[in-house]
Amino acid sequence: MNDASGKRKIWIDLDNSPHVPFFIPILRELEKSGHAVLLTTRDRFQVCSLADYHKLNYTRIGKHSGVNKLVKLAGLILRSFQLAPIVLKERPHISLSHGSRSLILLSSLLRIPTILLFDYEYAKMLPFIKPVMGIAPEVIDDPAIEKHFRFGFRTYRGLKEDVYVSTFRPDTAALRKLNLKETDIVATIRPPATEAHYHNPESEKLFDEVVKFLGANSEVRLVILPRNDSQRNQIYTTWSTWCNEGKIIIPDQVFNGLDLIWNSDLVVSGGGTMNREAAALGVPVYSIFRGKIGAVDRYLAERGRLILLETVEDVRSRIRLVRRAKEREVNAGERTALKQIMVAIEEVIEKSVSASMGCV
Repeated sequence: MNDASGKRKIWIDLDNSPHVPFFIPILRELEKSGHAVLLTTRDRFQVCSLADYHKLNYTRIGKHSGVNKLVKLAGLILRSFQLAPIVLKERPHISLSHGSRSLILLSSLLRIPTILLFDYEYAKMLPFIKPVMGIAPEVIDDPAIEKHFRFGFRTYRGLKEDVYVSTFRPDTAALRKLNLKETDIVATIRPPATEAHYHNPESEKLFDEVVKFLGANSEVRLVILPRNDSQRNQIYTTWSTWCNEGKIIIPDQVFNGLDLIWNSDLVVSGGGTMNREAAALGVPVYSIFRGKIGAVDRYLAERGRLILLETVEDVRSRIRLVRRAKEREVNAGERTALKQIMVAIEEVIEKSVSASMGCV
């Protein structure tokens, strides 16, 4: 039966921890417009704990598959089949993700129009599958991208992180929860994503050098956010004395990442999201990512909002250890990115409604 109401059920899959804060404003906007949302998560890194922190109503399906490429491929196929029962039951009209391959594969098999949001143009896409629309920051302006999407490619101003940073209000209690002092120089550090397909081992050397360099300064306290238990154990083993002395702090509870960044004097990260969150908040940030640099990071580096560390010498010569003035309010500007993303999503929804009425 054709549904002419214009209201749709949208399936969103939270496949990685940065997806949680990013999709919350989008989810709320969809619900405000009367659409229903089916929310699924993968038990990977801090996805579920962050979803719990934000009190999201979700269904947990599947887990992380590890590093091996064949095992990852098998995990992709397995999770797609694990998702199938709930998707077949809920019958979403449209699917939406920031790179969830399981969602893209299953949507293709079930002929569900899917929207792919992305902000790194070198991420590997599934072959022979065309999402209906791609949405990315406007600095990714390669015309060749258009051919990967049936309805084309839409862009938005600013960063993906602007979508949720614009509503952020700092919690100054974050420092006290970690037993940090106002006199400390606080460095928040995210190790490289060693299990990602784009990982370059040089990032691990830079991470090691960053910890040694910052740890040697008596005024600096390091808040390290490992991506998994393996990284956590490695940090405790390698720098056991500093961990025991409280020089290195590994939070044992879930924090709003923006609060940690805002209360830091500098950020060093081997991944994209935390770097760009810091840039969006105006916090000094250094990238130890050594994969192929995407258009967004190049844009930020060219404007001095992100410093790319390429060698161990850069670690000692380019990182500035100074306390920064922290204002009470965040001047994040208007929500242009969110508005433009919602316009693109509604375009697909309207096409879906027209198709159900036999108009296209």
